[in-house]
Amino acid sequence: MKIIRTKNFTAERAWGALDIANMNGITTRLHWTDQPYKWHINDGEEVFVVLDGIVDMHYKVNGEEKLAILNVGDIFYASVGTEHVAHPQGEARILVIETEGSV
Repeated sequence: MKIIRTKNFTAERAWGALDIANMNGITTRLHWTDQPYKWHINDGEEVFVVLDGIVDMHYKVNGEEKLAILNVGDIFYASVGTEHVAHPQGEARILVIETEGSV
């Protein structure tokens, strides 16, 4: 059993993570960041939940870049093959559920 106070979580570096669970190869991790990630395509599906802060999520559809502004409680689902990059506006805490070892 775990209780995690997400507002209190910080990491020593951008995109540092706290491992919450690994359920049959699907990981749930809490990330803290104040810096953009990098353009990437996950090895599988990804669920990205903003718990604190605001995140500009850039993603591509048929090669065309799109932008969604994600607020607290918003969820971004990246299906297989979705190229995307997250840019927080200041600090953000994000819950990420994805295949273990994914980018």
